[in-house]
Amino acid sequence: MVTNHPCLSCGACCAFFRVSFHWSEVLRESHGVPEATTEKISLHKLFMIGTNQKKIRCGALKGVIGDTVKCEIYANRPSPCRSFSASFEDGESDDRCDRARNGHGLEPLVPADWAQK
Repeated sequence: MVTNHPCLSCGACCAFFRVSFHWSEVLRESHGVPEATTEKISLHKLFMIGTNQKKIRCGALKGVIGDTVKCEIYANRPSPCRSFSASFEDGESDDRCDRARNGHGLEPLVPADWAQK
């Protein structure tokens, strides 16, 4: 079991990708994404505030990227966030994680980052 989850000292993905999803994810019966944290793209699509601009940073991300971060809506995060895997979290490298970390000057995660600390 990892006691110091590598994502809690990263946050790069939350400040690298646009997070868009179907409007129904704000419904309580779905993920319950807080509507106040979203903006409308189209009739059926929303995005997380802060992720549809030139300098991306999700409005739900708190803290300092590469130091200590947390998602203020983690339990109610949208599907793109739920499906995102950090490199080696499931035993394999993930290109999206590596690109986001690189974009913030962070080294890619390695299997040892998941060892119990």
